[in-house]
Amino acid sequence: MPTHDTRKVAVLAGIGAWLPPRVVDNDELSRRLDTSDEWIRTRTGIGERHVVDPGMSTVDMAVEAGARALRSAGSAEIDAVVLATATPDQVCPASAPQVASGLGLGSVAAFDVNAVCSGFVYALATAAGLIAADVARGVLLIGADAFTTLLDPADRSTVPIFGDGAGAVVLHAGEAGQDGAVGPFDLHSDGELSELLIVPAGGSRMKRSTNPADHCFSMRGPAVFRHATARMAESSRAVLDRAGWTIADVDRFIGHQANIRILQATAKQLGLPADSLVVNIERTGNTSAASIPLAMADAAADGTLQQGDRVLLSAFGAGLTWGSTVLRWPDVIPG
Repeated sequence: MPTHDTRKVAVLAGIGAWLPPRVVDNDELSRRLDTSDEWIRTRTGIGERHVVDPGMSTVDMAVEAGARALRSAGSAEIDAVVLATATPDQVCPASAPQVASGLGLGSVAAFDVNAVCSGFVYALATAAGLIAADVARGVLLIGADAFTTLLDPADRSTVPIFGDGAGAVVLHAGEAGQDGAVGPFDLHSDGELSELLIVPAGGSRMKRSTNPADHCFSMRGPAVFRHATARMAESSRAVLDRAGWTIADVDRFIGHQANIRILQATAKQLGLPADSLVVNIERTGNTSAASIPLAMADAAADGTLQQGDRVLLSAFGAGLTWGSTVLRWPDVIPG
């Protein structure tokens, strides 16, 4: 006798975003680095980025974005806070409990997920797992990074690329097939290539270094480009197959906003039309774990995302880590 599938899935019920007030455009960078607006735009698609002022932290940004997502979701009950970040306020403790406290959520479960630029997709899978396991009926998931605090201010290869910001979503328990239902997921890693994107010092292997560069983020751009496009395309195909979707079913592709050329190359490998790409990197830069929810919030606010749209999400980041998921866009208004 057939049985009804009563498993709960994570359903997107609210969304919010926040960017630091300080804007640094390419002309400002050009006055202190050997670069130009044309050079940056041609290679990255970035025109400006938001940067934290001294004293502003990842927790501060996460609280702002989280409050907006909660407002968007209305009366959603929250049992857990998951913070995707590579720039916690301290090495210890995790920053998520401080975010939960800052939002007045009481003694809910709260923890960090660090998969760097893949962090939001990894944390989304984690939050979905909490809901599927009936550990939580409502989860506030925030991607937030003050990534500019990891950069060498004189490094023209990284400073023009990154910005700071936070994006958040509220997830609640729902049924598979309804608008907003998230999943399936496809997640991967390759630790043998961890040195392609790395901050060498500050952890247990090298707590301190006499070389200041060891405390700053570095990346091998050409190799990252090759791996990012290939891995995001592979992962996207895998998750579409699991979802029973074809490329033609995808209405919007929201990839990690790392570089416009990576996004375009990935879409081309997948055979997606250029107008399916959701892109906001021109005014945000690469905001690491915040990039996908920031792009989603912008696209929801300007009408690019419409209820019922089939959306493909894919990300690639340090670790190496990468992953993808899908959802059908719900009727939500950013808070």
